[in-house]
Amino acid sequence: MATGIKDKVAILGMGCSRFGERWDAGTADLLAEAFTEAMADAGIERRQIEAAWFGSCMDAVNVGNSAIPASMALRLDGIPVSRVENMCATGTEALRSAAYAVASGAVDIALAIGAEKLKDTGYGGLPSPFKGTLNDLWLNLGSAPAGFAQLAAGYRHKHGISPERLKQALAHVSWKSHENGALSPKAHLRKKVSMEQILNAPMIAEPLGLFDCCGVSDGAAAAIVTTPEIARALGKKDIVSIKAIQLAIGSGVESSTDQWDGASVRTTRLAAQRAYAEAGIDDPRSQLDLIEVHDCFSVTELVTMEDLFISPEGQAVDDILGGFYDRTGGGVPCQVDGGLKCFGHPIAASGLRMAYEVYTQLLGRAGERQISSPSVGLTHNLGGVPFQGIAAISILGLHS
Repeated sequence: MATGIKDKVAILGMGCSRFGERWDAGTADLLAEAFTEAMADAGIERRQIEAAWFGSCMDAVNVGNSAIPASMALRLDGIPVSRVENMCATGTEALRSAAYAVASGAVDIALAIGAEKLKDTGYGGLPSPFKGTLNDLWLNLGSAPAGFAQLAAGYRHKHGISPERLKQALAHVSWKSHENGALSPKAHLRKKVSMEQILNAPMIAEPLGLFDCCGVSDGAAAAIVTTPEIARALGKKDIVSIKAIQLAIGSGVESSTDQWDGASVRTTRLAAQRAYAEAGIDDPRSQLDLIEVHDCFSVTELVTMEDLFISPEGQAVDDILGGFYDRTGGGVPCQVDGGLKCFGHPIAASGLRMAYEVYTQLLGRAGERQISSPSVGLTHNLGGVPFQGIAAISILGLHS
């Protein structure tokens, strides 16, 4: 019977590039930036890495569809390097692959790294078309803002929330992220924004205004993983271990049947249930100390609070407006680094960037944005659209 990977894998080191419009750097430079920090943090030599997984989503506009660009950039000579892609969950997929390799005993030390360079494409958002004939068939007239704005309509209808109150909650989500992002040296956007600016911004897809939408970015992030025993043997004292990694992928149930209520993301709920079971968490509201979620849009973050079973059904609006998810609100701080809203979304890097923030917080290294004594944190990625997508969840914690 499967036992999961709880506490079988430790994070030996992590690194993260500065995110933004990185005209000064190519993809190889971003990979090297994240990798160099991770290696220094891990305190190992390149020859000790036995396998690597490289996340890259936008192959047609980025570095190609093999792992060779990563092995060249990082001089990973002669070891197995695999390219993985799972839409916006690509970074977490790379981490999952490396963690499973260590947990299985196949290798002692593995690398997960993800990078994307999207500002060079000339698009203000994601390049289009970009994901092949399936998306051309199902989403040919769609857009990311429109796809996620549907959540707002579904949520309002299901829970009887007025448009005005929902808009206030969405604005608070964005305001909170900008407050936190201002304290994150590696974030793309580091300016605070007032509630008035957010509420009066141009509309993109009702009710999502300009500040309700994250942008694209250039960036990379990396994790080096091993076993807790090897980490200790290498001199590590404060060890962060992986408590769970779970993915759930839609099969078309939501998009081709009447089994989606339009107010939640089914794959997130499935992945969360499995992740909590693997990590031994039965009350996430009290047991999680911080979370980094896929806030591609402010409404996505709001709905995710219920999909992660932290806010009760229909009460995420109250929790958000009450400050439960604020960095200093006394609840479960969300997007302590500013999230996708302030980092932007270089797709394959985002999941690992979230893990980097949780890891940094758990080790007490977050400087001005450090929260008080965290011991367990969660990351959440969401790829595709609410009615046809991928959810990935990782739970990290201090290893006893």
